[in-house]
Amino acid sequence: MTYQAELIAVGSELLLGNVANTDARYVSEKLASAGVDVLYHTAVGDNPQRLRTVTDIARGRCNLLIFIGGLGPTYDDLTKETVCAVFGRELEFHQDVMDEIAAYFKNVFRREMPDCNRRQAYLPKGSLVFHNPVGTAPGCLFTAGGVTVAMLPGVPHECRYLTNHALLPYLQARQEGVILSHTLHVFGLTEPMVQELLGGLMDSAQNPSLAPYAKSAEIQLRITAKAETAEKCEVLIAPLLAKVQRRLGAHLYGMDMGSPEAHAVKTLKERGLTVSTAESCTGGLIAKRITDVAGASAVFPGGVVSYTNEVKAHILGVPGDILDRFGAVSEPVAKAMAEGARRITKSDLALSVTGLAGPDGDDRGNPVGTVYIGLAAPGGTEVTHLVLKGGRESIRQQAADYALTLLNRHLYNSDQKAKGENEHGKE
Repeated sequence: MTYQAELIAVGSELLLGNVANTDARYVSEKLASAGVDVLYHTAVGDNPQRLRTVTDIARGRCNLLIFIGGLGPTYDDLTKETVCAVFGRELEFHQDVMDEIAAYFKNVFRREMPDCNRRQAYLPKGSLVFHNPVGTAPGCLFTAGGVTVAMLPGVPHECRYLTNHALLPYLQARQEGVILSHTLHVFGLTEPMVQELLGGLMDSAQNPSLAPYAKSAEIQLRITAKAETAEKCEVLIAPLLAKVQRRLGAHLYGMDMGSPEAHAVKTLKERGLTVSTAESCTGGLIAKRITDVAGASAVFPGGVVSYTNEVKAHILGVPGDILDRFGAVSEPVAKAMAEGARRITKSDLALSVTGLAGPDGDDRGNPVGTVYIGLAAPGGTEVTHLVLKGGRESIRQQAADYALTLLNRHLYNSDQKAKGENEHGKE
């Protein structure tokens, strides 16, 4: 079956801006990877009449409706009741679901289940239950009038769990054929530059298709093919992939890498290497992202948050005359910070970041968004100069993205160089 989906996020907090709609983004990405076309995103407050209205509109234009949120035990959690009213479904009580919720309260909260949580055990009659071992809100799915309706909890970790363990397996089992995607990672080019280099490849590509996605530190290209088997998908993809590789050359530095920090940790482990950090404007964000990855202790000996010149000088060993001549936000300081981190941690590689996240520039004329990123390696230290746009937090996040992307690019290039030397040696 071919699905065309609309995601309907329920919650007044989304409209007020109190909460970012990260669930919809996550589910959308997962659906796209499974070959489901997502045509619309809708956000609606905790209002039954408005929810009825958007549900009526959605079922008239899509055959897969995914509701996120509004499955809790409180008075404003009305998704199930409202959606069932639109589709003419009754709610029925599931004793097994209530037993699971009660057990969750005992095991996690060490208390009895409140009476209000009983309403979470009521689900649309005849629906497929998405049992939820990581929270109290089960999801569900039913089909009515040619429209498949799925409901997922809004709590992010619960939404993600049920998306991966319930919704996607259901949809994938009913998809016609196999859909396979590869994500290519491109560094050093803007999206218009990528489109120019690729010429008409993106416009002419049908199966496989080729689509760009701009990220903060790179451009991603997703190649997607549909066929009877995964092997046939790969055969379809191969010629287009080869053309993209020829046109982008060294700007293409990886495929299917996932998050930059996870890929970096994996690659460093495989090669028996370590990396350390010296951070100023990012305040330890890079170290946090690396150590968020399970097993990072094998590749990350530590890092220094050198927010002041005193710490840069006395801990990292940045020479005082360099700080005086060039200022803290400069290429020489970024270089010395990276080399200092590498020296004191005895790591193979080291990343440094120094910059101005705002709200003000410095007395040397550097504007907000000026960032220098250093990467120290056995063969020398390279420094990248960036001028980033956005608010304070956005600049910090972008700087961390760039630093991790530069690390991955270095690892990829060194691997390619080693392969070339090995092949040359065999000739």
